[in-house]
Amino acid sequence: MNRRLIIAVFLALASGLGIGYWLAAEKFQPRVETTPAPRQPLYYRSPMDPAVTSPVPRKDPMGMDYVPVYADQEQAAETAPGTVRIDPVTEQNIGVRTAVAGKETLSHVVRAVGRVAYDEERLVRLHPKTEGWIETLRIDKTGEWVKKNEDLLSIYSPQLVASQQEYILALNNLKALEQSPIEDIRRGAEELVKSSRERLKLLDVPAHQLHDLTRTHEIKKTLHIHTPAAGIVMNIGVREGQYVTPATELYMIANLSTVWVYADIYEYELPWVQVGDRVEMRLAGIPGRVFEGHLAYIYPYAEPKTRTIKVRLAFDNPELLLKPDMFAEVTIFAGKKVEAVTIPAQAVIRSGARNQVFVVRAPGKFEPRTVTLGLASNGKVAVLEGLEAGEKVVTSAQFLLDSESKLREVTTKMREPDEPADLSSKPLPLPTPQNSGNTDGEAEPNRHEGHRHD
Repeated sequence: MNRRLIIAVFLALASGLGIGYWLAAEKFQPRVETTPAPRQPLYYRSPMDPAVTSPVPRKDPMGMDYVPVYADQEQAAETAPGTVRIDPVTEQNIGVRTAVAGKETLSHVVRAVGRVAYDEERLVRLHPKTEGWIETLRIDKTGEWVKKNEDLLSIYSPQLVASQQEYILALNNLKALEQSPIEDIRRGAEELVKSSRERLKLLDVPAHQLHDLTRTHEIKKTLHIHTPAAGIVMNIGVREGQYVTPATELYMIANLSTVWVYADIYEYELPWVQVGDRVEMRLAGIPGRVFEGHLAYIYPYAEPKTRTIKVRLAFDNPELLLKPDMFAEVTIFAGKKVEAVTIPAQAVIRSGARNQVFVVRAPGKFEPRTVTLGLASNGKVAVLEGLEAGEKVVTSAQFLLDSESKLREVTTKMREPDEPADLSSKPLPLPTPQNSGNTDGEAEPNRHEGHRHD
């Protein structure tokens, strides 16, 4: 027993000496403290304009020091402000869909309601050149077709009678003086005949009546008025026995072999249309027929009430099927073609003064980007600046991404200037409750964590 006890005591003593020696060595071992190497800035940035940088420290024109930019800050700055990161499960749950921006040619078709009207270039309004009374009205029904130079009516005018008398006197005077040996007298008689005859022509005396007057020297009580062009009588302004003046409209004659159609287009469609574009027209009163024409004119003003622009279309009407004031459905095939980078129109977030899209930078990473838009057609919109062909844009749930993007951007601006954290790669931190009565500046410990169950 004594031997075993001695061995146990010896082992315990040896163990205690070993532990004590190790503790003493650990306690008195000299510690070498290493200090981290100072960070070297990559460059210096102007505090007023981040786009202005300098490789060496300097001051701006206002005397402010340039701010150093380090490697970790540069890496964090590579992420655009407002960039959103979401995990694949959340992306699937909120229904994020994307589309690829492609380069294609846009065309447009404008549909509008048109109204058939007269061709103003083929419209004739007939007025007398002198005062008088209507003796005979030969064309007395509207809708009649008249040929060119057809006799319309007979008018009695004292001025026309007096002009005929002057012409006959001039003819008789010329006959008496044509053998005169004095050349000036003969020339004066000829000039008088010529001027009298010209006055009758200016009063629209028909050529056949003027020929008869020259041949027979018989004064006509009434003179005929002929139509200057062929067409359909659209309006008759006089009746037999009526007193007329040069202000009285006798007839309105329209040639309906061609008609005009007026249509109104919206302002956003105006950049597409141009003179010469092909047009198709359909009318309810002529089912099954498609009339083809062209865009003849774009009026240089907008209608103040409807905010639309009027255009004039021209159509041939050889069968006289198109009648003025008929309504029609017109389709304008815009000849203008635009080749540009296009995206679906629903991908654009239109927020006041700017247009924005979300571009897929990586799986689950979406960057907001301002774009400049061009023409739109058939659900596609042209992007003039801000996007390249081949990039992916978000076409659904972009409004959820936009709200999250604005929240992250505001939070990034509110954090400390020297904080290099990239909030786009992690969720926003929630505020920690503070003890209002703690004056040390230390947070109050969680009371629930102080209980421990043994």
